[in-house]
Amino acid sequence: MQQIKGTILKSRLGFIEQHWGRAGVERVVGSLSDDDQKALRTVLSVKWYPFDIGERLDAAIVAVLGDGRSEVFERLGAASADANLTTLHKQFLSPGRPHVFLGKAPQIYGFYYETGSRTYEQTGDTSGVMTTRDAETFSVPDCLTVMGWYRRALEMCGTEGITIEEEECRARGGEVCRYRFQWKGAAAAV
Repeated sequence: MQQIKGTILKSRLGFIEQHWGRAGVERVVGSLSDDDQKALRTVLSVKWYPFDIGERLDAAIVAVLGDGRSEVFERLGAASADANLTTLHKQFLSPGRPHVFLGKAPQIYGFYYETGSRTYEQTGDTSGVMTTRDAETFSVPDCLTVMGWYRRALEMCGTEGITIEEEECRARGGEVCRYRFQWKGAAAAV
């Protein structure tokens, strides 16, 4: 069974609180089953949780706060990058070197997910492709969160004019989740 780190759940709950306040957290968590409510009231960053609880939390966020629109997850991914890449995982950032940062995708993936893998391939001076394979579970909100997380992380590396397109998605019938990155430039490394 695919599991995710508590940091993912904490980021989602923190995002809700930042944008909708404690009342928003209570509305979302309160819409879930008693077991999920209990698990989400004491999330530990270092603990592994079933992917399914994250999926149910995502669905509740869309239903309760997102007016049925899953795009809220790109914003959530960006907020997660801000929270984690300024503290816990700041060693992953590579200012001025977006390909170096994206090349760390396999290690970054391992910090957040228990099964599957992620690779990165440079396709040009300012482009590349990242692919996630063999994850036991997947969802559209999770992919959108990944896109928001990497967009913000690249911004934190000094990269500008970033576009990320999900070319293939398992949640939409694909064999893998494949993201194509393109950017205009990056600030020089310090």
